[in-house]
Amino acid sequence: MKLPNMNATFYHNLPNGVQIVHRKTNSPVVYVGIMVGAGTRHELPNENGMAHYIEHCVFKGTEHYTARQIINHIEGIGGEINAYTTKEETTFYAATLSNHFRTTLHLLADMVLRPTFNKKETDKEVAVILDEIESYNDSPSELIYDDFENMIFEGSSLAMPILGTKKTLKRIAKSPAYPLTWMKKHYRPERIVLFVQGNVSTKQVISAAERELNAINPQTIEEAPCTPFTGGNTNGFLRTYRRHTHQTHIMLGAHSYPIGHKNQLTMYLLNNILGGGSMSSRLYLSLREKHGLVYNIDSQAVPLSDTGYWNIYLACEPQHKDLCLELCHKELKQLRDTRLTSAQLQRALRQLEGQMAISAENQENNALAMAKQMLYHHHAPAWQEVFAKVKEISSEQLQDVANEVFAPKKIYTLLYD
Repeated sequence: MKLPNMNATFYHNLPNGVQIVHRKTNSPVVYVGIMVGAGTRHELPNENGMAHYIEHCVFKGTEHYTARQIINHIEGIGGEINAYTTKEETTFYAATLSNHFRTTLHLLADMVLRPTFNKKETDKEVAVILDEIESYNDSPSELIYDDFENMIFEGSSLAMPILGTKKTLKRIAKSPAYPLTWMKKHYRPERIVLFVQGNVSTKQVISAAERELNAINPQTIEEAPCTPFTGGNTNGFLRTYRRHTHQTHIMLGAHSYPIGHKNQLTMYLLNNILGGGSMSSRLYLSLREKHGLVYNIDSQAVPLSDTGYWNIYLACEPQHKDLCLELCHKELKQLRDTRLTSAQLQRALRQLEGQMAISAENQENNALAMAKQMLYHHHAPAWQEVFAKVKEISSEQLQDVANEVFAPKKIYTLLYD
């Protein structure tokens, strides 16, 4: 089996500002999508949930396709179509055989640029989203992430939940004019990335993009600025919610670095050492393997456009919560106080290199990561380029970052009892 060539990445900008990134591979499957730099943080409090509502409703009909025709087109060619909303982006994408690339892009472009928000169809989708909110509220392991972001970004639009609330959702769904106006303000061409990965030519990509996306005229769209995050509280604190859960759910963390910060990759490596996705992380070895207090524990570092945060999440028996917190802080203190030896650093680098290489085999994740890199960096390096920079990180840099972001006074702690 011939492996995809992941080295050929091409960039192009349309005259209206839409960015195009194309990675040529030998795979017969093409991933094509549109990422828009508009998410929850671009909403006002009384329209919270708008970005996610739009993500759902564009599937319910456009100027040229009904909801049934959208699904029939994709299923009829054996493809898959999906979308998701984050705090800062909304992404629509599909996977099909490469010979269906042009018609699939036409469908996606129609969904993003010409949705109709038919009231009969969107009312059904409101019921779906309300059910999604209820389901989310019943899942403490998911809800705690929203409550933690609300805690550390209090007073900012970053604190608002992606799904919105029952009250705001019913308000924004009253008229199709409301979401359409919001899209005109936020779905601006300079915030849009067309991403394509698969066995199609760059000439085909540019030709199709010019036909489908040139219609977005920046001169006719009123820009809606996004309020920057100003830092919030400099000192963390403890907050407890009585959720009446069988286990105690715990999340602790603090602010860290934005996308593109000089310490972003150092934080990435540091998080991997702490608890980022392996059974040999320090948190897993301590709380799971040595003490048997949790089934699972992990940490993550989340960079955003102008800020970022890290967190640790675990669930344990109520009588073990104090010990679990103590052990988490012990590992954070160890990283602040003690530099990694050369052997420890090399082992951490080998582990991360393997993880990045394996992750790069997932073509869907590759395409989505490429789009996000393009949106914020206007460049989408292959994983090998990123790892080459990670290899330059020293033990001293890791300790310096640990002392900055793991400082005890900065840490927020959230408990569900």
